[in-house]
Amino acid sequence: MLSLIGFATILAIVILLIRGKVQPIIAMVLIPILGAFLAGFGLGEIGTFFNEGIATVINVAVMFIFAILFFGVMSDAGLFDPFINKMVALSRGNVIAVSVATVFIAAIAHLDGSGASTFLITIPALLPLYKRLNMNPYLLLLLVAGSAAIMNMVPWAGPLGRTASVLGEDVTQLWYPLIPIQIIGMVLMIGIAIFLGFKEKKKIEQRYGKLQGAAALENTAKDIDGESNSGEKDFSNKNQYARPKLLWVNAIIAIGVIVLLVSGIIPAGLAFMIGLSFALPINYPKMKDQSERIKAHASSALTMATIILAAGTFLGILTGTGMLDAIAEDGVTIMPEAVGPYLHLIIGFLGVPLDLLTSTDAYYFGLLPVVEQIASGFGVESVSTAYAMVIGNIVGTFVSPLAPAVWLALGLSGLEMGRHIKYSLPWLWGLSIVLVIIAALIGVI
Repeated sequence: MLSLIGFATILAIVILLIRGKVQPIIAMVLIPILGAFLAGFGLGEIGTFFNEGIATVINVAVMFIFAILFFGVMSDAGLFDPFINKMVALSRGNVIAVSVATVFIAAIAHLDGSGASTFLITIPALLPLYKRLNMNPYLLLLLVAGSAAIMNMVPWAGPLGRTASVLGEDVTQLWYPLIPIQIIGMVLMIGIAIFLGFKEKKKIEQRYGKLQGAAALENTAKDIDGESNSGEKDFSNKNQYARPKLLWVNAIIAIGVIVLLVSGIIPAGLAFMIGLSFALPINYPKMKDQSERIKAHASSALTMATIILAAGTFLGILTGTGMLDAIAEDGVTIMPEAVGPYLHLIIGFLGVPLDLLTSTDAYYFGLLPVVEQIASGFGVESVSTAYAMVIGNIVGTFVSPLAPAVWLALGLSGLEMGRHIKYSLPWLWGLSIVLVIIAALIGVI
């Protein structure tokens, strides 16, 4: 009976999240409480489960708040602008070079872990260049989506934070084994960019003629040279909060925070807290400007933190009541023995298409706990299940119609969701499967 209540609780939350009927915090607080009541637990016991659940995610919530604020201020100060401008200028109108540059620009732009800011930086900067070269704008979306998704494995982005809250693990410790996967993923994205760049170049030559295509490239290269030398045009968004004179100071602050983060000497939340405390007064000495920058990014920071805290409540109740254990025990009983040890890999291989059906919250807070509990019954380590599901799913983050940032990208570029999925899904799904296999071969899974 307990497993049925637990499964119904998770299913109800997943359905509500998929259909977008309520905010995640509502679904992950009220539904588990109702499930606990049905299972015969009282308010006092539920309060205990809440405290236990919150204790497992509080460090992740603190880290998210200050990471989003820190990288938001760094982006406002223009830390990434020179690199983006240089990459655009160095491409000199070469279709293949533009494709490769897009991968690097998207990766750098996504250092803050925000899909919305990534698209706001990359699409307006690169779309005019793609149009001028007669390149397919859906290629731009594919390359930005794939690169940003791989960078989305950083601990201050959403998926790994959600995973850490489900497993009760330290988010930075979960991240370390994923660093090689990120490097390999970026190399594969560069390979995809080169391959598709060649295909795009041939299409342009076939459509407009080889001589006309070459002339267009040459004229574009001259335009870019002239614009970059004269300073008349900047390929990045104009930013009134930019502090170009403090570029190297901000770079040192950012590198220092990342070094602290990777070293693990202090908690991730404290590292970002220290970085923010330096970045704000150095870039914006006036109290009013500091308050404005915090307010500008507070919405994103608090939204993510409330989701993580709600997830702590949800998981605390499901764990404390014994629902997750009951689901796992019954799942192991009914599942064919041959499938159980490979369940995490099967879900990992299906991660990208699942992203089209489930929201990020539903995938990590609804599906992951169930798969993890069932797989552990067959001797699979919890972190292996988590890595398989993260790697398999995360590459498809920005091709899903359930991701708000994707609609922002489509709005900025004037493109269609259906054509974006048709163009990008095969490449991103293939990439995710390859990364899951590589992760298994090198021992991450």
